[in-house]
Amino acid sequence: MRYVASRLKYPESAVMQGIEGKVVVEFVVKSDGTIGDVRIKRSLTPECDHEALNVIQGLPTFTPGRENGKPVNTWYTLPITFKLPHR
Repeated sequence: MRYVASRLKYPESAVMQGIEGKVVVEFVVKSDGTIGDVRIKRSLTPECDHEALNVIQGLPTFTPGRENGKPVNTWYTLPITFKLPHR
């Protein structure tokens, strides 16, 4: 989550419109630890969705899940929150 928070850039159009909320992203950690099949499960705005996809696609390599001692593809669902700082 720290990785996502440190790389997430709030789209300027969403800031200007005061848009806040969550984009829910689903992705698979493949048996080799890479990220694949990234998709939006719940949308906020096209710009926020695009930013969330970019951040997830840039995730570093994971340690893959294991089943019976063998690496397997594992699905994850991750909510990404867009929240404006309150003054």
